[in-house]
Amino acid sequence: MSDGMVQVIPPRSAAAIELKAGQHLKVIDPEGEQVADLLALNRHDMAEVLSSGRTLDYQETIYLTRGDILWSNRSRQMLAILEDTVGRHDFLLTPCSADTFRIIYGHAHPHRGCQGNLHAALAPYGVAAEGLPACFNVFMNVPVDAQTGRLKVLPPLSKPGDHVLFRAEMDLLVGLTACSAEQSNNYRFKPIHYQVLD
Repeated sequence: MSDGMVQVIPPRSAAAIELKAGQHLKVIDPEGEQVADLLALNRHDMAEVLSSGRTLDYQETIYLTRGDILWSNRSRQMLAILEDTVGRHDFLLTPCSADTFRIIYGHAHPHRGCQGNLHAALAPYGVAAEGLPACFNVFMNVPVDAQTGRLKVLPPLSKPGDHVLFRAEMDLLVGLTACSAEQSNNYRFKPIHYQVLD
């Protein structure tokens, strides 16, 4: 557990973070234009997980920001967004994976991606590789064409030092990455910083 000190997630890796209800998680982009995939699970029942579908339904927007809530698959509040210096994040796309790099980028020997990194970080808690839900992709910039529904993945709008502050609404296990997908991070891999605050 962090004591408020800034923790570093190296490029193309992930961390597991335990949060108690009422604690705050500050996710920081230290260099700019770097995505952080955030996955949350109920610390006491890991079948309850962050839900893109429930959240987008209840918040009535695909662009979640300060004042919005991230909901679980059981329609319970998991995280509240208290501060947001960027205002553009994604909750549509799943974590990048080895298949992502093979299919989208044509890599013959693909990186395991955020999905593999999240599993490695969360495996000691008994979280299985299969069935990881869509993450809240902090700083990811995915505009949607209102007429056609087509998605684009553009460089993040985050600048060095930008952050999002979340409050845990229940005891949580959080997986957090420094994303591995080239397109998501303007083709440069950088770290992500975070703090756990009481």
